[in-house]
Amino acid sequence: MDNEKTLIQRAQKGDHEAFASLVDEHQRYVYNLALRVMKDENEALDLTQETFVRAWTALPNFRGQSQFRTWLYRIVTNLCYNRLPSLRRSLNDLGDDVMEEIPEPNFNSPASEFETNETKRHLSQAIQNLGANYQLLITLRYQNELSYDEIASTLNLPLGTVKTGIFRAKEQLRKKLAQLEDSWITT
Repeated sequence: MDNEKTLIQRAQKGDHEAFASLVDEHQRYVYNLALRVMKDENEALDLTQETFVRAWTALPNFRGQSQFRTWLYRIVTNLCYNRLPSLRRSLNDLGDDVMEEIPEPNFNSPASEFETNETKRHLSQAIQNLGANYQLLITLRYQNELSYDEIASTLNLPLGTVKTGIFRAKEQLRKKLAQLEDSWITT
């Protein structure tokens, strides 16, 4: 983290190599987020590039009040909003009711490797079949490992909306995985 702060400070002073290091560190996550939302590789590539162009331009104004990655995710999310206006509406429609945290499913159970790989494949497919708003929340939480507060800050949403959205997305995923488990039992 200290190294990242140093790179940010150097980049803010115009050091292109320092900024290139920051890009190398974060571009995969920015691209994956854009891809999950846009569902198009070319759009995701364009948005990733545009994110870093905007980050370079705005970097002198970055004060470090949030993590650098959170700041980048906010940029890419805003760019996605600009391209998909319905995404912001659907995120805001989730509501503010706060659900209690539910335990994570245990995917490391002593099942056979085949079942584990099949479960991962079906989980990935189930995530892709979620609505764009739920995909975004699941991606930020579990792929990019942001906290609920970081997600709320990144998406400029109330914390309750984030919690509710993740709860509902996980419920949809649980149902899909339960259906998969039932099909394994009956075969």
